[in-house]
Amino acid sequence: MKKTIALWAALTTVALLVTGCTVDEPAAAHPPAPAASPTTTPTAGDEAPEAPGAATAAAYRKWGLKPFPAPPAPPAVKPVVRRAGGPVPVVSEIPTREKIVFLTIDDGAEKDPEFVRMMKDLKVPFTMFLTDAAIRADYAYFEPLIAQGNGLANHTLTHPNLRTLGPEAQRREICGQQAKLKQRYGTTPRLFRPPYGNWNEATRTAVGECGLDAIVLWRESMQIKNMQYQRGDRKLHPGDIVLAHFRGPSELKGRTMTEMTATMLRKIQEQGFTVARLEDYL
Repeated sequence: MKKTIALWAALTTVALLVTGCTVDEPAAAHPPAPAASPTTTPTAGDEAPEAPGAATAAAYRKWGLKPFPAPPAPPAVKPVVRRAGGPVPVVSEIPTREKIVFLTIDDGAEKDPEFVRMMKDLKVPFTMFLTDAAIRADYAYFEPLIAQGNGLANHTLTHPNLRTLGPEAQRREICGQQAKLKQRYGTTPRLFRPPYGNWNEATRTAVGECGLDAIVLWRESMQIKNMQYQRGDRKLHPGDIVLAHFRGPSELKGRTMTEMTATMLRKIQEQGFTVARLEDYL
């Protein structure tokens, strides 16, 4: 009988070892299990790191938009330059085959703080053509927009129709605004836009004498809800310069500047374009 019991016990031990089970031993025979590594065991409140681009996508969603593709690297040599001794170039678009457009915003009458926040979030480059009569009530409003890297450009002191002025009066309007912008923002503009797009050869001469490099017109202009096109096909083309204005609800039939801007950006995206920095090409 004793032999039978001993044989049964031996067989049971072998079976336990084969299956990976063990007989419980007193607790003192085992050291306490090591604490879980903090790198492998998440704790309450831990969050996975954001995927690349997630922050940008979230910033665009805030404004009801999708992110733009990154623009191509700017050309090593700018496609539009003023030749030494030559006239100031006048441009409505930049020669390029890339599906890019350039945003420009004029005057400066509307000073919506939400627009500053919007452009800080979106980081879409644009150039501001500012008129002193429109901005003088609050020069400081434009400082963060300039600090974001957006371009500063000249749009005269008082926004006159330059064709109605003589050469000296035009020069005062243009050179006077050059001095104002340099004094207020520490930056000397390189680009000029005539109010209403109206200019003549006296304008071109004055622009050159005042130290500017180009007269910038446009191909499309953003209205309240729709884009206004100059071409019959009513489409954007590579290198087009797009005009908008610092406007608020009183000019936009109740819409805000951020709503107008969001609509403009959607229309650009719908046609498969992205936005590049004008000063990199001009």
